[in-house]
Amino acid sequence: MKQSLVRWAALAAISFVAAGCAPLVVGGVVAGGALVATDRRSVGIQLEDEAIERRINRALAEKFPRDTANINVSSYNRKVLLTGEVTTQQAKDEAGEIAQKTENVREVLNELQVGFLSTIAARTADTATTAKVRAALIEAKEVPAATIRVVTEHGVVYLMGRVTETEGNYAATVASRVSGVQRVVKAFDYLTPAEVSDLQSKPAQPAQPAPSDTQRK
Repeated sequence: MKQSLVRWAALAAISFVAAGCAPLVVGGVVAGGALVATDRRSVGIQLEDEAIERRINRALAEKFPRDTANINVSSYNRKVLLTGEVTTQQAKDEAGEIAQKTENVREVLNELQVGFLSTIAARTADTATTAKVRAALIEAKEVPAATIRVVTEHGVVYLMGRVTETEGNYAATVASRVSGVQRVVKAFDYLTPAEVSDLQSKPAQPAQPAPSDTQRK
């Protein structure tokens, strides 16, 4: 039992780093990430994704009081995913507009829910589900786990990354089998097998430390 727990924790930690997960300002637990050579984004795009998150988070923090919005911002390849809760439809629309108008954002997926803000217990459960999904993706040999970012909200798992359609479908299947997952949403950017081969043939870029931000949820 002890060995299993240690193994699970190690997998979750490796997955978090391998995914190149950037800290989020509005929501979640503060945790730094590292830029890695196996990420199918260029180092420049990885840094830009983190910059996009910071820009949007600052704008949202200025716009919405803490008691009216719990918004998580995730950017991957300049595609922005908004998850969490706001108390009104107007707030949801305004948050989406803020994200869409942010510099260098190419697409926004506004998955905010309108209603009551989630509890700490619910957010903790989502964090645990994310860790389990990441560990499962690492164990699945057919999944390029280092290229996939996992976001969980209310038991719904969102998968972001640059993958082939086959890889994306397999990753979604793996995620759907993890306990605690209610539904899986694929928010991938799809590549052809030829494009993946081309990326793999390029020299690997050295990993660099990612800048950290303060987080709140």
